[in-house]
Formats: sequence, structure tokens, C-alpha cells
Amino acid sequence: MWKRDEAVKPVSPPPAAQPPASAPVGAPAPRSDVRTHMEKDIVNIGKSVVIKGELNGSEDLTIEGHVEGTIQLRDHVLTIGPNGKIKAQVFAKAVIVLGEVTGNVTASEKVDIRDNGSVDGDIVSPRVAIAEGAHFRGSVDMQRKAGAEKAQPAAAAKPAAQPPAAAPAVAAQGQAVAR
Repeated sequence: MWKRDEAVKPVSPPPAAQPPASAPVGAPAPRSDVRTHMEKDIVNIGKSVVIKGELNGSEDLTIEGHVEGTIQLRDHVLTIGPNGKIKAQVFAKAVIVLGEVTGNVTASEKVDIRDNGSVDGDIVSPRVAIAEGAHFRGSVDMQRKAGAEKAQPAAAAKPAAQPPAAAPAVAAQGQAVAR
């Protein structure tokens, strides 16, 4: 159980103790410790909260409520809890789905659809895990490089390496599906 007195005491003494010993060297260290502590914080959006629009953040986020629009946590982890219902385009470092996501999901590291999790949309991520009992409808692009600019040259290089007959057949199937 969290107690305010215990949480405040460990953070306060180190900055006060280090600057007198060595001011130039000691001053940056407590700041980086505080940053590390702050980066580990996880924000929770409760199940009664509804957000419509653009959601941006610079820390890990857990959503139990409803979000419609766009979610951008490019350098952080997004967790959609069991009660979470997302109708959005999602961009994050890693996405863990325990609830429902309708929309495309792009992650620079990993997308993990857990048991009873649901994704209706396309996934772009170098690593994708789908647990038994999870629901997924869409396509998966497991490109090794996260940026779309980097993916296009890699995609252009792959058809040249394949036999010319195979590349047009794949392209024709993709066009038929799109129409």
C-alpha cells in the first residue's frame, strides 16, 4: 500500500545530500534519477472516462475507458485494459491489448494481443504476439524498420530480388482485395 510519507522521503534526501559534496558533478545526477522515476510512472484512464479527439503523451498509459480519435505515445507503452474500448489510430512503442481496439495499430517494438483482447484493423510492428482466445481481423506488416520512409525502399528492393513473375501476381492479388 502506498503511503505519502514513504514515497516522499527517498526522493528528497538524495538531491540535498549530493550537491554539497560535489556541485558540478552531483547536480545532474539527481535530475536524471528524477527523470528515470518520472518515466516509470504509468497514467491510468478509468473505465468511466470517454475521450474524443487526439491523445498524446510522453509516459506509459493504461486505458480502461473509451477513446475515439488518435492515440500517440511514440516512445512509450500503451495498455488497453480489459474494459478499454478504443476506436482510434494508435501509434506507440509497444501496445498491449486486453480490451477492444478498432483501428490501425502501429508500434515501433511490439504489439501483444492477450487472451480475450480484440483488434479490428491493420497492425504494423516488427513483433506481433496473438494469444489463444484473442480476436484479430486485419493485416499484419512485420517490417523491421519502424519508419514508413524506411519501409518503402525495403519494399522496393524485395520485388527486385524475387523473380519478376512472382511480384506482379502478388500485386494483382493486393489490388483485387483492395477493390
